[in-house]
Amino acid sequence: MITNQFDTSLPSIRQVQRCVKDKITVEFRLITGDLITGRIFWQDHNCISVLDGNNEQITVWRQAIAYMKPLDDRVA
Repeated sequence: MITNQFDTSLPSIRQVQRCVKDKITVEFRLITGDLITGRIFWQDHNCISVLDGNNEQITVWRQAIAYMKPLDDRVA
């Protein structure tokens, strides 16, 4: 059965939600080698939206992300 709910038992979902809630700046390295830095605005099953330093919204497909690194010590 397909569900529209996030599985909040997954650590990755909880970490992204914590970054949204606490407005933590994160760094995304994409599989293309591009680097995106900003605050996560929202997430869904397919994408994560990032507000960059110019307050421009960038939508990143999850499968394009190599890694995400929070740039704040509050997230472990």
